[in-house]
Amino acid sequence: MDALSDLLRVVRLSGGVYLDAEFSAPWCVSAQGSPEDCRLAMVEPARIMAFHFVLSGRLLFQVEGAPPVELHGGTMVLLPRNDLHTLASGPGLPPVSGDHLAQADPGDGLARIRYGGGGEKTQIVCGFVGTDVRQHPLIDALPPVLTLDLNGTPSCDWVARSFRYASEELGSARPGSAAVLAMLSELLFVEAIRQYVATLPPDRRGWLSGLRDPVVGRALALLHTQIARAWTAEELAREVFLSRSAFAERFTALIGVPPIKYLATWRMQVAAQRLRETQRPITRIAMDVGYESEAAFTRAFKREHGASPAAWRKPRPAP
Repeated sequence: MDALSDLLRVVRLSGGVYLDAEFSAPWCVSAQGSPEDCRLAMVEPARIMAFHFVLSGRLLFQVEGAPPVELHGGTMVLLPRNDLHTLASGPGLPPVSGDHLAQADPGDGLARIRYGGGGEKTQIVCGFVGTDVRQHPLIDALPPVLTLDLNGTPSCDWVARSFRYASEELGSARPGSAAVLAMLSELLFVEAIRQYVATLPPDRRGWLSGLRDPVVGRALALLHTQIARAWTAEELAREVFLSRSAFAERFTALIGVPPIKYLATWRMQVAAQRLRETQRPITRIAMDVGYESEAAFTRAFKREHGASPAAWRKPRPAP
């Protein structure tokens, strides 16, 4: 299995297409995925990543603080932070909330929008990917918006067909629909990441560039899928068939920190999430992330987060 696939198993994605929209100019809509949108397809996730695929027509897409971008048929946009955004037929139009426009079709229950002034039409299918992991370097390394023009690529036709099929599947209420939608959403998310990584310049540094590198990508996959293993730089180097010095230099140049430092930080991120979101005993969490004693785990956790595991787990006071 390749590095991206290994790492996505840790993220544990789920999701589904939830909205079929047809707009006619002039129109302007503000949108943002919410936990309520997820209830048909999954238990409320810790993190939502929204996406849109333009089936036909064109629109202006804008996230607050960024210039508008024109999208057209065959374009996909992914929002890893699920930021509030607007979609419009043209500039300068006042937005209305998409939440108030969506209506369930009495025939199949699928949420749909039919809105606008009767002019040029644009058809969009909207969806989301959810995960119960709040922090993950793959997601954290993505920019706020990924805009991918799939026209002329082998992906375009099957992505368009997948969105159409997912829309039909959600409305069918057939047994197994939730599983089908989850797999489709994961496929669409993976394709967006693959397309984005492929566009990175060769001299780019950072986590995603490391993922693209066959040696560093394999090392990242090993660290994420075997987090409790007592890794050393020498063992990692053997796994990727390099000398220790060559591997450490390559990993540090791309990721920005040595491999064992990276592992220590990732262990603390996973531990913090499990402390907040589960009732698993601290001793067990320490073992889960590679510490043989609770005392050693507590010292490392305090260095990273400035609080003991027990203090971190306590509910935060209401604001």
